[in-house]
Amino acid sequence: MTSSAFPRTIILPPPVCEQAAQHLEHAVRRAIDGAAAPWRAFRGADDDDFEIPVSVVEQAAGCLLVLAAESAQHLRPSALRALITVALHLRDAAEAVRRPTLPSTPW
Repeated sequence: MTSSAFPRTIILPPPVCEQAAQHLEHAVRRAIDGAAAPWRAFRGADDDDFEIPVSVVEQAAGCLLVLAAESAQHLRPSALRALITVALHLRDAAEAVRRPTLPSTPW
């Protein structure tokens, strides 16, 4: 009977989903724990449906940050920056959904 006040899914911009899928594929190849499920979710997103569960977005962000940490010595700075940007975008999107809204009326 408990119901969450937070949405369970996030609609992400197509370019973010496509970039996340590409980076998650690298994470899967490097056997980063937990990368397979978000990779399948992002890879399976349709052209018109980029609605992803919040928990999957959070998991993807974590996997991409681990990938960035493990790959930092081997990636060009621009590639590392792109990877971190996608990870932070996913993390920020999930946090924005979970952040409580403040009342608009002044105290």
